[in-house]
Amino acid sequence: MNNKVMILAGEASGDLHGSRLVRAMLARKPELLFSGMGGKELMAGGVKLLFDSKKIAVVGLAEVFSHLPDIFAARKILRNAMREDRPSLLILIDFPDFNLMLAKYAKKLGIPVLYYISPQVWAWRSGRVKTIAARVDRIGVILPFEEEFFRNHGLAAEYVGHPLLDSMKSTMGRDVFCSRYDIDPQSICVGLLPGSRTKEISKLLPILVQTAKRLQVESKQPEKQLVFLIPLASTVSEEDIRSHGLDELGDGLDVRIINENRHDMMAACDASVVVSGTVTLELALLNTPMVVIYKVSNTTYRIGRMLVNKDLKYLSLVNLIAEREVVPELLQEEVTPECIEKELNALLFDSARRQTMLQGLELVRDRMGGAGASERAASLALSLIK
Repeated sequence: MNNKVMILAGEASGDLHGSRLVRAMLARKPELLFSGMGGKELMAGGVKLLFDSKKIAVVGLAEVFSHLPDIFAARKILRNAMREDRPSLLILIDFPDFNLMLAKYAKKLGIPVLYYISPQVWAWRSGRVKTIAARVDRIGVILPFEEEFFRNHGLAAEYVGHPLLDSMKSTMGRDVFCSRYDIDPQSICVGLLPGSRTKEISKLLPILVQTAKRLQVESKQPEKQLVFLIPLASTVSEEDIRSHGLDELGDGLDVRIINENRHDMMAACDASVVVSGTVTLELALLNTPMVVIYKVSNTTYRIGRMLVNKDLKYLSLVNLIAEREVVPELLQEEVTPECIEKELNALLFDSARRQTMLQGLELVRDRMGGAGASERAASLALSLIK
């Protein structure tokens, strides 16, 4: 074998998880030399960057067309490097449309391919599973149900665990958190998590603020103060939060924007309303009851319905892992202050309903297993290097 490995990550989360994988592999085989595409995390982990992924990490059809020159440049640079250096292994991290294009070239050169954090073909555009089978040797999946899905389609898949299990932790108890932010520990804390993109926030935050007002009026324990907590994502500013509904609609509410200690905030909440995505798993790992919402433009929703796997029973990762409805999912026209407030009220003040959800969240945590995703993925990667 030679000691060269190429790794390709296209987005911030892939850059972070990829860097942890690289470090785990180098801890076992320090002689390995990594190159590829990514960002500052991979570079800090010891990867020689051949192309900066932020130049092509775009969403939306118009944005893709405007970045075609960069996409073609990245493909050319990486293909040339594969041909000239012939790495012992190509590691792909998510970012399927670009990565599978490079995987095809790697297979022509006889380079083994590992897909770590695979595309969610079980949810939508399931036809891609045939492409993956033709171009990928092994898959390290991060959701427990993915292993059976890929194996049923003839792929060698292994559940390595979710990277969140390595990084998710609360550093302070609820009382300490409340003290730090001058919150009465006897208050009822409700998380409002409208997403990390400005467009999401502009659409959903006004609905969540109106939900908070209704919840305050309908509270079954009026003697307790209601405090609403909004985490500030790194991709938005406090001004984004204030200008998209909070300043206009938030009079009479105790709303705190939390710009650090995000996981401590989530753990301190008695319940949260959250946009569907990986953050639902974060809340599940922190044992925080939640209401999951999903609302996009009607056009996007109609197109999505055509692409989504018709056998998919749930939208949230929590319910998909549990294989039953643990958390309520409100979609499109159901995303109203009235519907959300009703679900939150039940979670906060109906002890039987709350206990049932907590038991469901415990099931999810059990199925996800323990920490060590990077180490298990490293073992899988090293087994492919010959």
